[in-house]
Parts: sequence; C-alpha cells; structure tokens
Amino acid sequence: MTSRIPRDSRLRLVRPRPLAAAPAAIEQRRVRRPAPRPPEGTPAPAELAGMARSVLAAAARVARWADRALGPGGDSATADGKATLSDATARRAAEALGLTADQVRADWDTARLAGLIEVHGDSARPGWRLRAWDRDDGAVLRGWVALCDAWSLACPEPETYEPAAVAEVVTAMPQVLSFLQLSAGPVPVPQLLDLLEQRVTELRTERCEVDYGAGPGTPAVTPEPRPAPAGPPAADAPLEPLLDWALRALASVGALTYGDGQATLTPLGSWAVWVKLEQICVAAQSPAGNIEQGAEDMLRGCARLRPAAARAEYRAWLAARPVGSAVTELIAAARGEDALLRGLAFEALRVVGAPAEPEVRAALEEPALRPYALLWLAEHDGMDPEDAHEVLTREEATWLWVDTAAAVADHGEAPLLVRHLETAVQPTVPALLDEVRAVGHPRTVQVLVALAAAHPDPAFAKAVRRAAFQVHKGG
Repeated sequence: MTSRIPRDSRLRLVRPRPLAAAPAAIEQRRVRRPAPRPPEGTPAPAELAGMARSVLAAAARVARWADRALGPGGDSATADGKATLSDATARRAAEALGLTADQVRADWDTARLAGLIEVHGDSARPGWRLRAWDRDDGAVLRGWVALCDAWSLACPEPETYEPAAVAEVVTAMPQVLSFLQLSAGPVPVPQLLDLLEQRVTELRTERCEVDYGAGPGTPAVTPEPRPAPAGPPAADAPLEPLLDWALRALASVGALTYGDGQATLTPLGSWAVWVKLEQICVAAQSPAGNIEQGAEDMLRGCARLRPAAARAEYRAWLAARPVGSAVTELIAAARGEDALLRGLAFEALRVVGAPAEPEVRAALEEPALRPYALLWLAEHDGMDPEDAHEVLTREEATWLWVDTAAAVADHGEAPLLVRHLETAVQPTVPALLDEVRAVGHPRTVQVLVALAAAHPDPAFAKAVRRAAFQVHKGG
C-alpha cells in the first residue's frame, strides 16, 4: 500500500490465515525425537483397526442405516434436540435391522460417542469417520479411542451411586489402566481395588478432604452448621461396586476383559494406554512443562510453537485430563482478555473434535466467542478451512479482524500487524475504518493506535489515528 490518499487506498483481498499459522516472533529450536515404538507384542495398526471395526460393527451398522433413512428431507432423528433417539425412529431402525429398540438405542449412542453419527438439533448426519470407515485405519482407531475415552458415558453408572464418588473413580481410572498395561496380563480385582483406594485417597488429600482428627492439645472448634448432603459423603461410599461398574464399562467398549475375579487389557486397550502415556511423556519433555499447567498457561507455553508442534502439545495436555473438564478450561481461557489465547484455545478445541461441540455451540451466544465458534463448527462440519470464513457475516468478520489484530499488537511485531491489513474483508481503508469503529470491539482504540504507529505511510497513519481518537471520544 503506497498511496498517500487514504480514500483511494485499496486493500488487497486474500484469504485470512489462522493466527497460529503466522511465523513465530522467536524461533524455538526443537531436537527431533525418534518416533516411539509401541511395546513388544502390540499388533500392527491394520490389525488394531480390524479389532476396532469389530467392536464398533453394530454402531457402524446403525450409523449407515441413519445415513440412508435420515438424510436430507428425511424424518427427524431425535425427540428433544439433545441426541436422544425418538421412539418412532428407534422402531423403524429396529424393524429394518432386525434388532430390538433398546439395541438400536445402545448402538446409536455408541455411534455418537465414536463420531460415526453427528447430531445437530433434531437432525442427524454421518460423521466423517463413517465416510472413511473402510479405507482409513487411522480414522477407525481414533473413533474407537473417542469411545474408550467416553467409557463412563457409554455405560452410565447406576443412579444409586454418589456422584462425587463416581467422579473420583473416573479421575482415578487412568492410573488403574496404566497398572494393567504395565502388568501385561491378568490382574486380580482385589489388587486393582487397593490401587484405586490409594489413588482416591490421594485425590481427597489434594483437596484437603481427609479428616486427620484433632491432635492432643488442639483446641476444640465448633464448625459452622452446613446443610446436610443429599446422599452419603463421597468418603463413605464403598469403592468396590464402583470399581466393578468401571471395569464392566471398560469391557463394554473393548478396552479390557473382565471376569473370574480378574481384569486384562485387550490389545486395543493396551495400545490406547500406551498412546496416552507416550503423549504425556512428550509433553513432560517440553521446555514449558505444559502438561501440568492450566489451560491458560498451557496456551501461553504453546504460543511460540509452530502449528504442528502446538497441536502435539494440545494432544498431550488433553490426554492427561478428562475431556469434559479440559473443554471447559479451554472455553474459560477463550473468554479472557488476551485475544491470542482466544485463538489458540479454539485451535486446541479443534484437536478435541466432536466432544467439544456442545460447549462450542453454546459459545455462539457470546459475542466475543461467536466468530471463533462459527469457524470451528464450519470446519467440524467438513468445510475447507480456507473457505470457513464465508460463514461469518461482515460484522462478525470485522470483529474477528480486530480481535486478531489485538493479538498481533500484543504479541507480534509491527510488520506482522501491517500485513494483517491484507486479511480485511473491506476493499478500502475508509470502509475498513468505518466498520471497525462500528463493530464495537473493546480493543478498537488500542489496535488502531498500534496500527498507526506501525504503518510506514504517514497519510494512512494520520487517518488511523484520527479514527482512534473518534472512537476514544465516542464518535
């Protein structure tokens, strides 16, 4: 841009790039690590994919039926817009497939958890994994891992169990699975119960919930009265039935075999645990130690990494915590004032995939998150990332432009901020300034001031400073 007359300046239209794709301000040299090999005796990926296809065969069958019968123009699939299969649809599927309605519902839920079916409102459509089912072993394995990660949803706990105790067991089970993987054979249930009790005690100690009792000489303190809990305290809930439920649930998704008082990981389960542990080890070796950080600090630690390295960090961070809480943390980080973290949070949510969809859809109601959520959903629905920006309105695209400019101004360099002008949807400088002023982004003044200071054209800088002053004065 060399014209000194702002009203005649044209902005070259180019497709916007994700901020994460911009060159890092400071290059970080990384030592290449040889590709790790799974434990000896682990089947080849093709064989593992065959096992996963076998576990998910019934779910894939229902998903294919849904693809044929519930396509565009067909009947609605759900009764309440929350992925619950309607009675009429369940009966139709049962008659067509020779199953009972209960079997259809179970297979439908499995297909959803594995990403073979995607439900949007009251309509269902096949997931991309179903499209790649017969030709892509990686897609099949990722679908099974998604199901395995959601084992507590695939086989919900009885309502009689205390929710807090259930949450503790779900949090502790990765350690139990790791022990099974290291044992490489059958492990008696009493031994697993001892391990589970130790891990749950550690969790309670971390929250300072263990009652150590008053020592001698300790003055008596009368605690403030608290409302009685709805059920028995988590510390009093027996863990043996909860362990039985967890092992049965993991067996139902094909992660282990359970019977005769012992449990054994299947080859699929052993491979999945190894993958998770390997991801954790990779993250633990990173300079920032991102795996132990909260979402916000993790994203800051990944800010200077190249996109591929950042995605590897996201995967490792996600592997070390329950998916639901991880998504909640990422959305919370996106709500902060740092625009860079907002963009990176949604990059991490792309790694999460389908399990993040409900919270991303809820984010559509928040103006600050809506453009990011729309792009995420468009890409999740199969749109080319290069074309995803077409789902944004002019106002949403302008808001996103200002938000990205704020991230560049805070964390990038002046030339990068000037180059960011090329991604604006407005064809002229005056149009850009008018719409930026109208969109009402809270960082508009700071962005315009930074852009004026960075741009080499004095006439352009003067026009931008004038716009910043008008916004500052409420004009």
